[in-house]
Amino acid sequence: MGLKIRRGDTVVVISGKEKGKRGEVERVIPKKNRVVVSGVNVRTRHARPSQNNQEGLYTFEAPIDVSNVMLVDPNSGEPTRVGYRFADSGEKVRVAKKSGKDIDG
Repeated sequence: MGLKIRRGDTVVVISGKEKGKRGEVERVIPKKNRVVVSGVNVRTRHARPSQNNQEGLYTFEAPIDVSNVMLVDPNSGEPTRVGYRFADSGEKVRVAKKSGKDIDG
């Protein structure tokens, strides 16, 4: 089964040193069970200074494990678990467990 979190979802970090931070999922790496969240787990790398980057430092968001993030309920704004149900048209829809509302339209 795939991950219940998709690109563009708003998530909150529930464990680790970044606990409590919120951000949007930029990238999902299902093979490694990881996600990249904007503004969370920001790292700095040193590189040889170049014409474009005079100081030789660049920052990026490193992936974090999907078990350390939780989807934010679109109605209440609180962290919630994710379930599935089938719509009348037969397509699979994600559902917020806390409010029971659909996440995907």
